[in-house]
Amino acid sequence: MASIKDVAAGAGVSVATVSRVLNGHPSVSAEARKRVLAAVEALGYRPNALARSLRTDQTRTLGLVISDVLNPYFTELARSVEEEARALGYSVIIGNADERPELQDHHVTTLLDRRIDGLLVSPTDGGSPRMLEAARGGTPMVFVDRWIPGVDVPVVRSDGRDAVRDLVAHLHGLGHRRLAIIAGPAATTTGRERVDAFRAALGEFGLPLPADHIGQGDFQADSGRRVTEGFLDLPEPPEVVFAADNLMALGALDAVRARGLRVPEDIALAAFDDIPWFVHTDPPVTAIAQPTGELGRAAVRALVDRIEGRRPESVALPARLVVRRSCGAPGSSPHSPDSPDSPDSPDSPVSPASSASSASSVRRSTP
Repeated sequence: MASIKDVAAGAGVSVATVSRVLNGHPSVSAEARKRVLAAVEALGYRPNALARSLRTDQTRTLGLVISDVLNPYFTELARSVEEEARALGYSVIIGNADERPELQDHHVTTLLDRRIDGLLVSPTDGGSPRMLEAARGGTPMVFVDRWIPGVDVPVVRSDGRDAVRDLVAHLHGLGHRRLAIIAGPAATTTGRERVDAFRAALGEFGLPLPADHIGQGDFQADSGRRVTEGFLDLPEPPEVVFAADNLMALGALDAVRARGLRVPEDIALAAFDDIPWFVHTDPPVTAIAQPTGELGRAAVRALVDRIEGRRPESVALPARLVVRRSCGAPGSSPHSPDSPDSPDSPDSPVSPASSASSASSVRRSTP
């Protein structure tokens, strides 16, 4: 393996000059820089990252702690984080908290021990002691997707309130009146926010949200299955189940099919967090899509700003409703088969402008 001395000999310069070139120092002549880079390429020299980090106090490494790597949303988020970090000259080490605060703390401790330059976290529950200690102790940190109120850390997230309202307007326009939600953990900001947005939208259209139409899930498929089974056992089951994440929606779909029921003929289904699979289910699932790739990229940019001493603002990017066939087709009754040539099949995004127009029309026709 070539050493820095080999590079210096090959380029005909001193070791100090090679070091200055590799660290981007401006005092090196263009000709010397050219010879050093040519020798680096010819010899296949790779700087010792650990030794360099001891000199510069930087490792060019970011940590990412996500809530659940098996959730396709977080898988896509991690991919976009890694791509943007690589483009900015950073590597990423990923830790999966598996929705467990103690595992989140384990990953945070391990990453800090590895001297990462900054940390991206999607907090599990209300946070965890080691993560909160790091945030309050000055570690460059950005919350992504979820956040912890009262902790002074920039947040990069999506805002789903308008998209949830668009969904309720869509369901109301189809004639649905009994709507239920499978909620995420109340200890998470996303769990609380989605229930609040759903309740507010129902209120706007004069629809109730009884206590037995709110089921407590945990962002896992098994909880979606369990909650939906409870909904189906009610004397008057809901006409629509809205799952607050994609995995709970898949669990809900399993529960409906296990009863021999059909979507949307017997019960409609919608989800927060669109995933590629939803296009391939039968029927395709209406969902609220988050700008996942842009969230990951924006989070990395915000974290690099923190590392370099700038103070980035928090970012909230709008989510959008994607209408498919799992709630019924326009012009059909809520529990009759949808038309095969429905205009919302298989994948029709709803823009805020068109949704607002549709919603106001629905409100005018409401008794």
